[in-house]
Amino acid sequence: MQINTLNNKTDKKFLGMVVNKTVFLSAVAVILLSVTLTLAFHNQADYYFAIAQSYVSGHGGWIYTLAVNIFIIFCLYLAFGKFGEIRIGGEKAEPEFSLWAWFAMLFSAGIGNGLVLFSIADPVRDFLDPPRLAGQNPAEIAQEAINFSFLHHGIHGWAIYSLVGLSLAYFTYNRKMPLTLRSAFYPIMGNKIYGWFGNVIDIMAVITTLFGLATTIGFGVGQINSGFTHIFGTPSTLFYQIVIIAVITLAATLSAFSGLNKGVKILSILNVRVAISIFVLVLVLGPTTFILKSYIQNIGSYLTHFIEMSTWTESLRNSEWQKIRTIMYWGWWISWSPFVGTFIARISRGRTIKEFMLCVLILPALVTFLWFSAFGGTTMKDILLGDTAMIAAVQDNISTALYVFFDKFPLAIVLKILGLVLICSFIITSADSGALVMDSITSGGKLKTPPFQRVIWAAATGIIAAVLMYGGGLNALQTAVTISGLPFAILLVMMCFSLLSGLKEDHQRSERKKMLLEKETYRKHILQLVEKEREERKNQTNSEEQKADDTSNL
Repeated sequence: MQINTLNNKTDKKFLGMVVNKTVFLSAVAVILLSVTLTLAFHNQADYYFAIAQSYVSGHGGWIYTLAVNIFIIFCLYLAFGKFGEIRIGGEKAEPEFSLWAWFAMLFSAGIGNGLVLFSIADPVRDFLDPPRLAGQNPAEIAQEAINFSFLHHGIHGWAIYSLVGLSLAYFTYNRKMPLTLRSAFYPIMGNKIYGWFGNVIDIMAVITTLFGLATTIGFGVGQINSGFTHIFGTPSTLFYQIVIIAVITLAATLSAFSGLNKGVKILSILNVRVAISIFVLVLVLGPTTFILKSYIQNIGSYLTHFIEMSTWTESLRNSEWQKIRTIMYWGWWISWSPFVGTFIARISRGRTIKEFMLCVLILPALVTFLWFSAFGGTTMKDILLGDTAMIAAVQDNISTALYVFFDKFPLAIVLKILGLVLICSFIITSADSGALVMDSITSGGKLKTPPFQRVIWAAATGIIAAVLMYGGGLNALQTAVTISGLPFAILLVMMCFSLLSGLKEDHQRSERKKMLLEKETYRKHILQLVEKEREERKNQTNSEEQKADDTSNL
């Protein structure tokens, strides 16, 4: 089967931009229409999207649950199976980034400010409203709250990102196809991916990426504003939040203009360094021994109950807990997968599949668990000892919970400022990397485009976030993006079969090549033996003739 290309649609410039006109114009039209309708009818949108989310969670939650577990099994199979040594980009491909820079970028894109926002809020909320142990021992409820936080922010989410990231990286660098979501379906769809099917997938990817980023920026700005209020007494008003969005958008725009090797890389490394600084200060200034002990215990408890929690569907109880917690997270992770997966694919050339899976699937989860043990675990310890300050902070405004948490430590002002810097840097990195992804998808998968195209998407994300915050509608769009995770979940299951098919083809080709090489080596070896035997016979014959000549001469 001959691989088609998108060059006929992207070689001609449109308004000075190198884009796939169908995807670009359709995505822009849907985005503008969605924003307009959400602003005009955001109250009704909140209501109907909430009903839709409840329906999707109630009737399609089992699909989410089954799918995310399939993704983990599939990723582990690829890491430790016969495909693990396949290198992204071919046998001679070398990594574009150092291991440190690569991990910093994929971690920053995949985690964002959620690590900071939910590491305290989620354990507290799950302690106050336990999923399964209501009325039981408070210590057991606290442990289960940590376990479910690990479930929601751990391996399951990174399995989704790993699947999408590896699929796109493999088809882009090994099969020389465009860096767009459609490429991952080539083995099962063939050249049909360059028709309406592929266009719909890419349009959906652009829309969910932009709205997901816009809502993240909108809600993240609330945490930044709360930080300025808590630390410096700055008013928490819509005006200041719009100003913060403008500053973040400007920073993301400048970073996007500078490119992947400068802006995103520098910001990602900054994120990790600031996060490490905060963690080390909390570890040293806080209950050091407890944090280290709880990290080990939390991982053990999480692994002990892993299968049970992963397959729990609330089938025997009448509760809404899983719908508004677990299913919401699965939908959110899946809806973000086109953005994060595409970005991870872009930076992963030169890694083996085993290295990719272990670093993307396992390592970020272990770091997340350590952070949650330090922040969420310490909070649980204080609550069990009778300190309810963090409960009040989370119930009042989860955006200020981190700053209230730092009040318990020496050098609290240093920790608060570092926390504020980390949140800002995470959001800027997300907006910047999101602009690179949307530019790649709308350009037909090109890795190099005019810098101003990335600037357009970075600016558009900030503007839409500001408009939605001003006119209302962030909650509605966040719910809509989460709902979109269900059809994406089905597409990702298809992606598993597609990637496996592609890897099998390459593996069979590689095995045939090895077999031919072995046959050729064996043939050469036989020829060498035959030639050697001929030479020995020739030498023996010459020796006998020489002896005969010597005898006759005598």
